[in-house]
Amino acid sequence: MSDYDSTIHAHELTKKFGDFKAVSEVSFDVQKGEIFGFLGPNGSGKTTTIRMMLGLLRPTSGQVKVLGLEVNGDTSQIRQQVGYMSQRFSLYNDLTVLQNLQFYGKAYGLSNTELVEHIQEALQMSGLEGREHTQTKELSGGWRQRLALSAAIIHQPEVLFLDEPTAGVDPVSRRAFWNLLYEQAALGVTVFVTTHYMDEAEHCHKLAFIQHGSITAFGSPEQIKQEKMPGQVLEFEPSDTEKALSVLHSALREGRLPINEVELYGTSIHVIAPNVRKSQHAIASELRRANINPGEMAIIEPSLEDVFIASMR
Repeated sequence: MSDYDSTIHAHELTKKFGDFKAVSEVSFDVQKGEIFGFLGPNGSGKTTTIRMMLGLLRPTSGQVKVLGLEVNGDTSQIRQQVGYMSQRFSLYNDLTVLQNLQFYGKAYGLSNTELVEHIQEALQMSGLEGREHTQTKELSGGWRQRLALSAAIIHQPEVLFLDEPTAGVDPVSRRAFWNLLYEQAALGVTVFVTTHYMDEAEHCHKLAFIQHGSITAFGSPEQIKQEKMPGQVLEFEPSDTEKALSVLHSALREGRLPINEVELYGTSIHVIAPNVRKSQHAIASELRRANINPGEMAIIEPSLEDVFIASMR
């Protein structure tokens, strides 16, 4: 039994750069074996928060504990127990897969016996067997991300911090990467991940939305949908999507329609309103006056993306 309640504990964590407050009184807990998603637009404070949790930045105020150890601008206590995969690809392109893993394993202080064993396990986990002698620069984006994950867990850490690990990676490779994360969570590894992809966020155990350095939503994906959605969602695919967006945004700004949000969702439009069924006829009429066929309209369950956009507003 561990002597700490949460694997990661942040309490009123704050970071200022001069007069600018990058992170403001952020509090949350992450439990052992959870995949915790941290979502927010660029500049919202995600990376600054991760850097404080890793001991790479000293908080201006507040507290963060990892594995029961207080982290306050000092990496020494937790270095051997955490893995980190940064936004930027951090491996050495001119080294082979094997050489990169050897380098990171030695950097984490593994003995020669441990290094051989852990490298073999990492290669099996990531599917990189047979590519050991391939130069890293010759790998595709998806395989490079698998190698970066292998390097981050080569020392078998208890906690894994991933900062937008699948940015710019194709959907099939992203799915394969997340399957590896599920395997790690099943082994009891706690995963803290920032992401821009809502399909990835849907598969996290817990989520936090951050905007302007402050938490705007926290809980499981289902909890956030239930608690933070400001209305119902009407979905339709009009004959002229771009023009329809313009018309409905104008109607929203001028108060001609009782709606909260209008957003593009793939090839469809999502309209959010307190009672979208009552607003449906008025929305269709507004579009038809602009010579736009609204197409078939349906009231649907809100997606996490709908909730995220509403929360960011």
